[in-house]
Amino acid sequence: MRLRHIEVFNAVMLTGSVSGAARLISVTQPAVSRTLQHAELQLGFSLFQRGKGRLVPTPEALTLYPHIERLFAQLDEVQRLAANLKTGGGIKELRILTVLALSYEILPHAIKLFRVKHPNVPITVKALHSPQIVSALALQEADVGFLLSPVAHSALAQEHLADGRMVCVAPKGMLTARLLKRGTVTLTDLAKVPVIGLDVLDPVGRSLNQACREAGVGLQFDITVQTYHSALALAHHGLGVALIDTCTAASADSSRVDVLALEPLIPVPIKALLPAGKPGSVAVRAFMRCFEQAVAYAAKATPKIP
Repeated sequence: MRLRHIEVFNAVMLTGSVSGAARLISVTQPAVSRTLQHAELQLGFSLFQRGKGRLVPTPEALTLYPHIERLFAQLDEVQRLAANLKTGGGIKELRILTVLALSYEILPHAIKLFRVKHPNVPITVKALHSPQIVSALALQEADVGFLLSPVAHSALAQEHLADGRMVCVAPKGMLTARLLKRGTVTLTDLAKVPVIGLDVLDPVGRSLNQACREAGVGLQFDITVQTYHSALALAHHGLGVALIDTCTAASADSSRVDVLALEPLIPVPIKALLPAGKPGSVAVRAFMRCFEQAVAYAAKATPKIP
């Protein structure tokens, strides 16, 4: 199918008629009919059944349509990227993306530090999941993104900011005095206590599951959550042990939970992502330094991890 065939086919699928498709793509009805007939001739099968002023998609058309939808979504991304490239030089605000785990303690502190030297720069912040951050940066819809896992993407440059790790946050009284005195827990130590599970699609959740397999330990994941702060909140309410990153653990209430190092070490690297080929403005670079400082401050504020 040629691009013009695809455009007409999509318009008919959306409107259900030749007249509606013609209005949608601003052409005449005869032009829509001719293009549709030419597409069917090339394909060797019918796309629509005609009757009572409506065009009913054939099974073949219904099979094709999801692929056509994805193609139009990609074309839309191209248009958005072109528009962003055209106006990029005139952007005056700092557009920041971050995963949720870094949006509660680290990001506000970084903005506070940034405001000292750059009080008049408008800032827009969006907290998204990692794949959404990658997509938005690739389309140059943001200036910088912060994640808790490395990402490989040809359109993006990656910079390492800090080395985090997973820690154990346990409700008061859930762990033995021996473990608390030692200050470190192993996965085996947690085999008989309820543990808040992390989404297996999450990079840190995958790392935790891999560590459990390698240690031959099966943890009791009675509750599974999508965000680290949800896990922390459940630990605060005594519902289980939260295995989370050090940045999230900076929000832990030491009167309600104990924070201990987790062995084996499960690293949680903190990364900054930038559109490739764009080193970043002075404001972007300044904010990255502030973000790095905020991470270091949070590490000091977190209960001592050996």
